[in-house]
Formats: sequence, C-alpha cells, structure tokens
Amino acid sequence: MKKTLLVLRNEITTAVTRKSFLFTAFGLPLIAVLIFLGASVLKSDALGALGVSTGGSDESDLQVEGYVDHSGLVKVIPEDIPSNILVAYPDEASARQALSDGEIAAYYVIPADYIVSGDLIYINPTYSWTSSKGQAWVMRQTIRANLLDNDPERIQRFWNAMDVEMKALAPSQKRDEDNPLTFVVPYATMMIFYVVILMSSSLLLNSVTVEKQNRVMEILMSSIRPSQLLSGKIVGLGITGLLQTVIWFGTSFTLLRLSGRTFDLPSGFELPPSILVWGIVFFLLGYAVYASLMAALGALVPNLKEGSQSTILVIWPTIIPMFLVSILIEQPHGALATGLSLFPLTAPMTMMLRLSVGGVPWWQPLLAAGLLLITVYFILRAVARVFRAQYLLSGQTFSAKRFLGALLGRA
Repeated sequence: MKKTLLVLRNEITTAVTRKSFLFTAFGLPLIAVLIFLGASVLKSDALGALGVSTGGSDESDLQVEGYVDHSGLVKVIPEDIPSNILVAYPDEASARQALSDGEIAAYYVIPADYIVSGDLIYINPTYSWTSSKGQAWVMRQTIRANLLDNDPERIQRFWNAMDVEMKALAPSQKRDEDNPLTFVVPYATMMIFYVVILMSSSLLLNSVTVEKQNRVMEILMSSIRPSQLLSGKIVGLGITGLLQTVIWFGTSFTLLRLSGRTFDLPSGFELPPSILVWGIVFFLLGYAVYASLMAALGALVPNLKEGSQSTILVIWPTIIPMFLVSILIEQPHGALATGLSLFPLTAPMTMMLRLSVGGVPWWQPLLAAGLLLITVYFILRAVARVFRAQYLLSGQTFSAKRFLGALLGRA
C-alpha cells in the first residue's frame, strides 16, 4: 500500500506541475470567463447605444410624434401611453408642417387599407437603424388596443391567448429549436467529457511508455509489483483528471447559469444541479475504463510514437457519439441515444449529453453507471494480466492481435 501511495503522489506531482496541465486546467477556463465578461460588456454597450433599457421606458426619454389616420382605426389612445406623446393630425400637410416647426420629431401615416395590408408609413428625418430609440412600441400598442376596441379583457386575452396544461406521455423538456444554445449546450457538454476523459487517459499512456523508453520501468519493476504500479498510476492521474473535470465543468455550468441573466436562454432551459454529481460519476467510471485500456496499450507498445498511433484501437467507441451528435441532440430520448447512453464504452459522453438536455428517467443513469462499474471490474482484471514484467520490459513489435490477445490472456 505504501508503494502504491508513493506512485500515486509522484504521478499527481508530475502532472500538476506541467505547464501544459496548468494551462489546460486553469488557463482555458480563465479565457472562457474573460470572453463571457467581454461579451456581457459589449452587449450592455450595444443596448445602451440602441437606447434599450431592461427596466422599461422612461417617459422623459420619449419624443412627441404625430400620426395621420386615413383608415379611421385609431379612436382612443390607451391609458398606459404617456399623455401628449401621440398627436393626431387631419392630413399629411398638417403633420409635415408640425414636423418642420419642430413640434413633433416624426409622424406615422396609417393608409386607408391598413386592415387589409398591414402597411404603415413612418416619417422621421433623423431616423437611422443604428440610432433608433425603440419608440415604435407606442404606435404598436395604440393600434393593437384599437383593433381590440380598447377592451381591457380582450387586450389581456391577446397577451395570454392560451393557458395550456401539457401532459407528456414520454419524458421531455421544452425545447426552443430556434435558439442555438439548444444545440450548443448538449454538444459542448459531450465535447468536454470526450476531451477530458481521453486527455486524462492519455496521460497514463504517456507515463508508461516514457518510463519504458527511459529504462525507468526496469528500476521500478525491481522494487514494486506491477499491480501496485498500475493502481498507483490510475488513481493518481485520475485525481488530476477529476480536478481538471471539476474546473472545466464547474466553470461551464456557472457561466451558463449566469448567462440566463445576461443572454436570452430558451424558456425553461436550464441545467439541473444534479448534472454536476452525475458528471463526477461518469467521469470517474469513463476514466477508469479508458485509462486502464491506455495502460494496457502503453505496456505493449515499444515507444510513445507507436503508442500514439495505436490509440484508435482504444478510443474508437468514443468517436461513435461524435459522428451521431446531430441525431442524438435532435432525438435525445430515442432508441439510438438511449442505447448508446447505456452501452458502457459510449455511456459517459452520450449520457451526459442526454442529461444536459433533460428529461432522462432516473433509472437510466443508475443503470448506465452500474453497467460501467461492472465493465471497469472486468477491464481492470484483463489489464492486470497485461501489466506484468514480461510485457512491460519487452520490446516486441506491437500489433492489434497481440493487444487483444494479451487482454484475453491468450498471449
């Protein structure tokens, strides 16, 4: 146990002191935070330039405008419209003269066929799309009230046309297909797990192959059992990978929750806090699977270059969800997505994608975690057979047949 702890401590110390790890674990989240803050500032400046206020319109900011109603539609001005903001004129000549005298800033012309065409003319000498003060709501609200005979009950019903009680026959979550975040968030969640699990697992491959090349492995094998070496490396690099996962996923989760107050997220769209717990569970189990396979790969390859070229033998299951990501996000509770989220080798990425969408039955993550745990047990037993001196100290040429044979105990 003491020797295992020594290996564990050495792996953690070596990993966290690398500049590449520090940049990946802390630098990238810091860059994401700076981008988020910059986007928030830019959006605030843009809204200020457009004269848009989130707290409602101030009467002192409104300009007096006129209107010429050839349709006879406008009979009253709604009570919630500030007084003297809209001034009626009998014809365009009178409105144009008032505009010339500076009595009004602009005026509207409502054609006689407005009810049929919906067209409306706006005359504003200083109008620019980059400097509009957003005052169109005054005329829009006036026309809407007159179309509804200025009846408060009709106006209220217009804004709340339906009170629908939805009862889903299958788990689902309300989705706004027009909002890009509906696609981006699940995709980003899966990508984070894909990158972090494989990156953490690759550290084990690098560690084993470098020690073989530097002949350090020969010294280690003379003083420590292969099982102690394997367990110390897996746990040590797993802790560093978990640290990186918590930082990445925690930063992403926090920025997304904060963005609900900074950007317009789809209605009802939010990540449940439980996704952080499931994130840790599926990272640990996914890492245990792929780190063990990477360790077996590192034990058999003669050098790091050949090991890097041979990683496709291990990571190919993780590529499947990447190719099918559009289908998985479009149908997160379909047979394909459900099957991939339960299959142990694709479960970590696919299940986290589905959990970020929401509506996953409680038993499915539990079942996926259970199947992963069983898979981890059998893979660790297989890798323990590979992690022996006869493989670690040999310089034989690597082949897929030899790799699979070693895992099955046939080589």
